[in-house]
Amino acid sequence: MNPLLLKILVDIAQNRLKSKDSKTPVSKKQIVPLVRKLHVELRHALKEYVFIIIGVFSAGFGLRGFLLPNNFIDGGATGISLLLEYVTKFDLSYLLVLVNLPFLILASRTFNLKFAIRSFISIAILALVVHFIDYPLITDDKLLIAVFGGFFLGLGIGMAMRGGSVLDGTEVLAIYLSRKLALTIGDVLFLINIIIFSVGAYILSVETALYAILTYLAAAKTVDFVVDGVEEYVGVTVISEKHEEIRLMITKNLRRACTIYSGKGGYGANGESYDKDIVYTVVTRLELTKLQTEIDKIDAKAFIIMGTVKDLKGGMIKKKPMK
Repeated sequence: MNPLLLKILVDIAQNRLKSKDSKTPVSKKQIVPLVRKLHVELRHALKEYVFIIIGVFSAGFGLRGFLLPNNFIDGGATGISLLLEYVTKFDLSYLLVLVNLPFLILASRTFNLKFAIRSFISIAILALVVHFIDYPLITDDKLLIAVFGGFFLGLGIGMAMRGGSVLDGTEVLAIYLSRKLALTIGDVLFLINIIIFSVGAYILSVETALYAILTYLAAAKTVDFVVDGVEEYVGVTVISEKHEEIRLMITKNLRRACTIYSGKGGYGANGESYDKDIVYTVVTRLELTKLQTEIDKIDAKAFIIMGTVKDLKGGMIKKKPMK
């Protein structure tokens, strides 16, 4: 670790510990684990914001370099913004923020305030990029516009999701409605986009709406490729010597339920099997970044297995209420 960075982290750790109990002297035993946690938080935060910045500029390129100059639309909140821009002649950069704002308010209640704020910042930066950066017009071929406009927009949305935020608020609405209705996320997104494309066919033309569907499919497949699927839930299995700390982190910090399996390690120090507990939990994809960060703080060598969960029934899926 860089000496200057180490000094800064040590100072922050000392200040945090002193604020809890100013009378008790701070020991090295207390500082070391806190410094490590701060270092993990910083490393993960930098990686996440790099993803978000790449995502914002990629989405801006898809909008300004392909879709916007040719009056093309996409699905989701971006598609709604493009339709409103065509009808009202209002600047797209403002519409991106205004259209996504209700979804972000919903996100603050469905997920948490930190996620909503991070998403708002991402969308606000995208609005600035769309407004101020003059991307070159790449092509006027409609097929290329639909495919590559969707590709770069999907790449941007996917990278932002990898960074723990969203550039399109309809994803949040889909997750919320899927919990209330007997529908999957895919069903909700499909219905939302059918409405958007139908309005696009009426306002613009049937041909433009058909190209918009192609744009949406290109974007959706790119998002799938970048984030390995946009399904709502991910099953996470954690095998670690510090399983009890990980269990407490999941149940108390993340307020999620988890299951403990009694397992056996197959390759001990002497080649013999040995008893160990295995932690299994189910989280939303948007919470996955936070879970990985917290596990890394506790045990950087933990063996983590993640698998897509398409449908769930029963059990306690939502966060436990605050006491």
